[in-house]
Amino acid sequence: MKNYDTLSEAINDLQGNSYTYDFNLKPECLECASLKIEIHPEDFNVDEMHRFEGMSSTDDNSVLYAISSKNGIKGLLVDAYGVYAENISEAMRKKLR
Repeated sequence: MKNYDTLSEAINDLQGNSYTYDFNLKPECLECASLKIEIHPEDFNVDEMHRFEGMSSTDDNSVLYAISSKNGIKGLLVDAYGVYAENISEAMRKKLR
């Protein structure tokens, strides 16, 4: 797994490696708005995870997930972590560890 200095560097590189869709985190699943689908925890794998910490503020902390679904859809999920992390189901929490 490659190490990245910035979130934007990681996104650009992973998009160039077929992770072309954007996922949104919902309490029970991932949503891909452009495809109008939801992908549940049992239907996707986290291929890579990269953490980024803001230099000037802890509010800038984020995690980038490179995700592939069982039906071949590959995309990225960017999420805050720490006190601002989303409330998600236990199944989603286990999958995104």
